[in-house]
Amino acid sequence: MSLRKQLIVILIAAPFWGLVSFHTGKNRLNINDTLLNPGEIHFANMQQLTFGADNAEAYWSFDGKKIIFQRTAPKDGVMCDQMFIGDVPGPGKKFTYHLVSTGKGRTTCGFFTKDNKHIIYASTHLAADSCPPVPDRSKYGNKYIWPIYSSFDIFVADLNGKILKRLTDTPGYDAEGTLSPDGKQMIFTSIRNGDLDLYTMDLASGKVKQVTNTLGYDGGAWFSPDGKKIVWRASRPKTTVEVEEYKSLLKENLVAPIQMEVFIADADGSNAKQITNLGQANWAPNFLPDGRIIFCSNHAYKRGYPFNMYVMNADGSNMQQISSDKTFDAFPMFSFNGRKIIFASNRNNGGTHDTNLFIADWVK
Repeated sequence: MSLRKQLIVILIAAPFWGLVSFHTGKNRLNINDTLLNPGEIHFANMQQLTFGADNAEAYWSFDGKKIIFQRTAPKDGVMCDQMFIGDVPGPGKKFTYHLVSTGKGRTTCGFFTKDNKHIIYASTHLAADSCPPVPDRSKYGNKYIWPIYSSFDIFVADLNGKILKRLTDTPGYDAEGTLSPDGKQMIFTSIRNGDLDLYTMDLASGKVKQVTNTLGYDGGAWFSPDGKKIVWRASRPKTTVEVEEYKSLLKENLVAPIQMEVFIADADGSNAKQITNLGQANWAPNFLPDGRIIFCSNHAYKRGYPFNMYVMNADGSNMQQISSDKTFDAFPMFSFNGRKIIFASNRNNGGTHDTNLFIADWVK
């Protein structure tokens, strides 16, 4: 799920590699929607929620009334990602939000519980009050390198920020948690077996089950609306050189997720299938309420720029591009009733590196 910071730097620095062709359909662009780009026929009444800093990974509460997201804003004293919650504003209303994490360490991957009164998120605050160090990319040929902080664990808190329970306590990285539609199961990424695999946890009993076991990074998993399937991003090093590089980086608590594809499986990990074969970075997948999958990709551009959002069937067929910004659109999530979408974007940022949150009505 935290794949954006260095990606955004790469995006801003890279040249634009051409225009995109779109499905036209019967729908038409709402000319009053000034935040929309040409071809974005599935969005209407788009509203920008945040203005400035780095805001991303925003997810709806089950009742559609609140949003949790992570934010870095050095000008406000937020030096690395912390969790914030805000009420979904009405049309033309200002989006207000408040800190819900501890303000210490770094956090990621917030998600509401089924009762809409609690959240889960991963945090490094038990290890140190300060932000953990960012990798020096120059040591790795300026590749996009993502830190797998060993101090990440997953916690439950109330909406006032009071931590009620620590869900994971094994050595090493535990993060990227999301919940099943019934709120009973959490799926998350852990390195507890020496590789980055997916696990499910029964929240009532704490019982954990490993659901992937193939070498490579498995992360950012979501349950389907009926809870019977999971979708996630994965890297699959295959050649000797790729395997050695992956293992070498992992020993340093690092991963280079620049080659990822989307996978789907039954909720217990069985019948796993790769459903994209696009090359480059295909990530942040999750489900539409109708069972289709939305994800982000830079596959259409040789230098990995821009990132846009796509929708496809659960078997990978009928892929359709739905966003057309020239920089970065990612981290989409549909409200549970399917009427609205929220995502993070570099659009309308005045040429800065700011990433902001946007919501829109979903036009079928």
